[in-house]
Amino acid sequence: MDQFIVKPLFGGDTLAWYTPTNAALWMGLSIVAIIVLLVMGSSRRAVVPSRMQSVAELAYGFVHKMVVDICGKEGVKYFPYVMTLFMFIVSANFLGLLPLSFSTTSHFAVTVVLALLVFLSVTVLGFVKNGAAFLGLFWVSSAPLALRPILAIIELISYFVRPVSHSIRLAGNLMAGHAVIKVFAGFAALTVVSPVSVLAITAMYGLEVLVAFIQAYVFTILTCVYLKDALHPSH
Repeated sequence: MDQFIVKPLFGGDTLAWYTPTNAALWMGLSIVAIIVLLVMGSSRRAVVPSRMQSVAELAYGFVHKMVVDICGKEGVKYFPYVMTLFMFIVSANFLGLLPLSFSTTSHFAVTVVLALLVFLSVTVLGFVKNGAAFLGLFWVSSAPLALRPILAIIELISYFVRPVSHSIRLAGNLMAGHAVIKVFAGFAALTVVSPVSVLAITAMYGLEVLVAFIQAYVFTILTCVYLKDALHPSH
């Protein structure tokens, strides 16, 4: 499907690390959308907010509450990072639903980088803040002594699997939704089933709008959970 193919913006078939592509364009548009919403939309700080300011304030309050509820007040200093992740993912998800757009967050090259940034950030933070005590995350002190070494191995494996599941969940769900819509669109050319196909496409598109927000929420809330483990590593 064209929506998943990375192409040079200015013709040609050669792709290099410096080649401007449709993926880079739509990621740039996601950043522009965030700036318009959060900076320009809330610049007036009106007592009676406009619609754009209301959305910006809702997004701010939503993510801030998530960070405080999961990480505690100690996690508020990392709120800008979490807010940036959420806004970039949700903006890219919604822009990917536009006709003739490019879905950047359905590509593992994007989601893996985001997941690795979270993984490396919380790991470094955990060791910087707690030192060797961060390894207590893998030692289940409440379990029977004989089981602790086995559980430590399981915890260690699950920890290093985090960026894999974190990235695949986001890209996989978005890619699957777009693929299903494409399948239903293929049946629209058949007169007999075209009404059913159009209804199915409409329903799936509505579901994709919901998934676009939910997947951004899931990615962000997992980031907060991992951040909490770095701040408070003991079981």
